[in-house]
Amino acid sequence: MAVSTTTTLGVGAQAARFPLASLLALAMAGFVTILTEALPAGLLPQISAGLEISEALAGQLVTLYALGSLVAAIPLTAATQGMRRRPLLLAAIAGFVVANTVTTFSGNYVLTMVARFLAGVSAGLLWALVAGYAARMVPEHQKGRAIAVAMVGTPLALSLGVPAGTFLGNLVGWRACFGIMSGLALVLMAWVRVQVPDFAGQAAGKRLSLGHVFTLAGVRPVLFVVFAFVLAHNILYTYIAPFLTAAGMADRTDVVLLVFGLACLMGIWITGTLVDLHLRALTIASTVLFALAALVLGAAGDAPVAVYAAVAAWGVAFGGVPTLFQTAIAKSAGDAADVAQSMLVTAWNMAIAGGGLVGGVLLDRFGVAAFSPALLVPLAATLVVLRAARRHGFPAVRG
Repeated sequence: MAVSTTTTLGVGAQAARFPLASLLALAMAGFVTILTEALPAGLLPQISAGLEISEALAGQLVTLYALGSLVAAIPLTAATQGMRRRPLLLAAIAGFVVANTVTTFSGNYVLTMVARFLAGVSAGLLWALVAGYAARMVPEHQKGRAIAVAMVGTPLALSLGVPAGTFLGNLVGWRACFGIMSGLALVLMAWVRVQVPDFAGQAAGKRLSLGHVFTLAGVRPVLFVVFAFVLAHNILYTYIAPFLTAAGMADRTDVVLLVFGLACLMGIWITGTLVDLHLRALTIASTVLFALAALVLGAAGDAPVAVYAAVAAWGVAFGGVPTLFQTAIAKSAGDAADVAQSMLVTAWNMAIAGGGLVGGVLLDRFGVAAFSPALLVPLAATLVVLRAARRHGFPAVRG
C-alpha cells in the first residue's frame, strides 16, 4: 500500500467544485485493494479447511499477494508512465475482478496462489496511481485534502471491512467473501469509467532515475523504517487468528479486528492533526507504543482484557504510520517523490511478504508464543535507525 504525490495539474483542476464523487471512487479502489490483501488474515481457519492445507500455508495467500506488489510496483510504474491514467486504473481494478473470482471458485492451492499473485500485481500498480491521480483533479491549494479523501478507503477497510469480512465469512463461507469482492470491483470499474476524469501520462523528459532517487539523503532510512515496522506488524496481523485461538478467543476474531481497525482510525486522526510539526516524535511514539503492545501480548496474551488493550494500542500505533512514512519520503525526495513512492510500495510489500513467511515459520516451529519476542527485533532496529535519522529522513524539527 502506498501513494504518490504527482503535482501536475490536469484539466480537472480547473473545476470550481471539489470533485468528491471522483475522489471517493479512488477511495473505493483503496478499500478493495486493502480488503483483498487483508481478508485472509481473519479467515485462515476456514481457508485452511477449505483448501485442505495448514494455517501456515493459508497465510501464504497474504505473502503471494505482497510478492505480486513487490515485483510489480517499480517496473510497472516505470513502464506505464507514458500511458493515459484512466485506462491504466481500470486495468488495475480489472485484475482484482479476475483474481478474486478465481479465488472464489478455485479448489486448487496452486491456482489460488497464482490468483493472489495477480491481485498483488494489480495492487502494486494501483497504489502507484491513486494519490497522484487525486492530486491532478484539483488546484494546488486542495491537493492535500484531495489525497486525504482518496486515502480514506484504507482505514475504512481495516476498521470495518476486515472485521465485517471475517464475520460474514463465518456466516456464509470464505469463498462468498471473495465473490463479493469481485462484485465490488466490477461496480467500481463502472464508477471510475463514468465519474473519474482521464489524464495523459508523464512526458519522457520528466522521468527520473531510480538510482539517483535511492541515493538522496533520507530516502534509505525511511525505506528501512518502513520495512522493519511493517514486517513486525505483519508477523502478528497475518496470524492473528491462530494467536487468538491459542488465547481462547477464536470466536472473537472479528471483534478484535474491529477494535484494531477503530484504533487505527484514532491513530490516523492524531497523525493527521500533528504530522506537519511532529513527524519524528510521532514515528518514535508509534514504534514504542507498538513495542509495548507486543510485550503485553507476550506477557498476558491469555487475558482477554489485556489482549483488547494491547490490540487497541497496536492499532493506534499502526494507524498513522502510512501517513508518517509517506510524508517522510516525500520530504526526503522532493521533486522525485513519485519515484521514491514506488520504492516505498516495494519496501512495504517486502515487509508484508516477510511477515507472512517469518510468521509462518514461527507458528509451525515455536507456536504463537514466539510472536512477541520476534516483533521486538525489527522494532528495536526501527528505533536505532530513527535515532540516526535526525537530520535526513525523520528530522527533529518540523517533520
